[in-house]
Amino acid sequence: MTYTPAEVRALTPVRRTAELRAREDPDLRDVFLCHAWDDRRGVATELHALLTAEGVSVWFSEKDIVLGQPFMREIDRGLAKSRTGLVLVTPALLERVDSRGVSDKELSELLARDLLIPVVHGTTYDELRKVSPLLASRNGLNTSDDSMAVVATKIAELVAVEDEMATV
Repeated sequence: MTYTPAEVRALTPVRRTAELRAREDPDLRDVFLCHAWDDRRGVATELHALLTAEGVSVWFSEKDIVLGQPFMREIDRGLAKSRTGLVLVTPALLERVDSRGVSDKELSELLARDLLIPVVHGTTYDELRKVSPLLASRNGLNTSDDSMAVVATKIAELVAVEDEMATV
């Protein structure tokens, strides 16, 4: 898999922070998947499946919150127990963040730490910049450049390096 120079620059700080967290707590999930509620049965499920097939342990609300559990508290636990965060940036997420929904709360926590990889899908960084200049300032991966499968493979390779560091 070949990364662009921009991807290397963008992902290196995330990798370093995640490696430190992996040393501190090897039981953390590889990634927390932040997504819009509207995308939970579509593109978010697709990304989750691709990542899981690549061997990535993903905290995903559709799989990790069971009936009867307090929704926001489980999200809080998922954020605490994940090494990195993926933000699936779609038109639906842009609407949710702008209306200060759950995705906005997840995004706020991920932005507070250096643990964030945006995955832009079906929209542009220019549209993202109108809603979240801080998130748009983070270089990430874009499905207009690579397929979702290639994006998942790139993320898995990033996590694989972290896993190797966790066992050292």
